Amino acid sequence: MKQAIIFRSDLKLGKGKLAAHAAHAAIVGYEMITKKDKKVLSAWLSEGQKKIVLKVKNEKELLNLYQSIKSIVPCQIISDAGLTQIAPGTITCMVVGPWYDEEIDGCLSSLKLL
Repeated sequence: MKQAIIFRSDLKLGKGKLAAHAAHAAIVGYEMITKKDKKVLSAWLSEGQKKIVLKVKNEKELLNLYQSIKSIVPCQIISDAGLTQIAPGTITCMVVGPWYDEEIDGCLSSLKLL
């Protein structure tokens, strides 16, 4: 089991903002899978909560990816509240899973690490 967090590389987020959104995404993914499949959640927690952080070029690429995989793996778009560096509602990243490694890899194998 693993979780993937995919960031837009065009935003040039500061390290603090990036870390905050990665944490936000991880929690959203946890909450999402709690409602969807407790067996997957339990396995992910017991295996050490594996995560990978990937990147896409821009918002369009992120939204296209979301549309193409949302029926295959559990995923959710993450946007910003707009209190610091970027405008309210700016889409920053997407969380995928936690879910089965093979299915996440099948959807995201073309992406590069952040």
